Amino acid sequence: MNKLRILAVLVATGTLALTACGGSGSGSSASGNKGKYSIGITQIVSHSSLDASVTGFKAALDEAGIKADYDEQNAQGDQATASSIASKFASSDLDLVFAVATPAAQAAAQAISTTPILFTAVTDPTAAGLVDSMENPGGNISGTTDMNPVAEQIALVKELSPSAKKIGVLYSSGEVNSEVQVKLAEQAATAEGLEVVTKTVTATSEVLQAAQTLENVDAIYVPTDNTVVSALDSVIRVAESNHIPLVAGETDSVTKGALITYGLDYEELGRQTGRMAVDILRNGADPATMAVQTQQDPKLVINLTTAKALGIEVPQDLLNQADEIIE
Repeated sequence: MNKLRILAVLVATGTLALTACGGSGSGSSASGNKGKYSIGITQIVSHSSLDASVTGFKAALDEAGIKADYDEQNAQGDQATASSIASKFASSDLDLVFAVATPAAQAAAQAISTTPILFTAVTDPTAAGLVDSMENPGGNISGTTDMNPVAEQIALVKELSPSAKKIGVLYSSGEVNSEVQVKLAEQAATAEGLEVVTKTVTATSEVLQAAQTLENVDAIYVPTDNTVVSALDSVIRVAESNHIPLVAGETDSVTKGALITYGLDYEELGRQTGRMAVDILRNGADPATMAVQTQQDPKLVINLTTAKALGIEVPQDLLNQADEIIE
């Protein structure tokens, strides 16, 4: 009888152990059981476009009824800080990490090997070493790209001023996303018969001085560069004081005072990434097989207040095509 009683205890204990193992785990399944998710947000720097992407990301989760606690961290433009944030997230009990901009995404990808990662505001995820391919990212990471229509943006220079000969391009030499865009800009400028003058910076403190060296160009182009856009006010001041049209890589910069863009809506891009997060958290989707998504409908946005300050008359044809006119 004692042997049978001991055997029954062992069987019961084993059943409990198996039940405990089946109910444990990390990631979305665990958080799904407790009804609230833990999400880490790592952002390389603060500026209007990246901030808007975070707003859109959270909105998508709210709209889907996803409840989450957010650990929001900002590297303030410092790559070492971005790496420290990623390391902290790697050792935290998170269900998902949202990485905003290429440097933050690179740091997250290097430090975090199991928790799902979604990125946004990454121009070329393949060149940045984040994914194996756009269609099949591999690993634990996917997201949305902000590759913008660079050729169309450069073409705006000639539409504004057919006699333009020289365009200045201002960007950070430390951002892979910018290097990709500048190569495209140089190709597009050559096709438009424009000479390109490039100026690089390594920190926001250098932006004003770099912009001042472009006082003799016919137009200035700023791609979706996190360092330069963080100090865009400096570029706007130089452009306005020298009556130079400033073509931006995204719509928020035009809202701030650039003249024109044919670019992306970053809040919508963040919302698109948020919908991918919902699929991972709620449906168990695997980032490895989630294709990197792009935004399909760039907007032509024109700031007429800036045009008046520059003394530029925007052609009526462009005004007719505009998705948004800021007055």
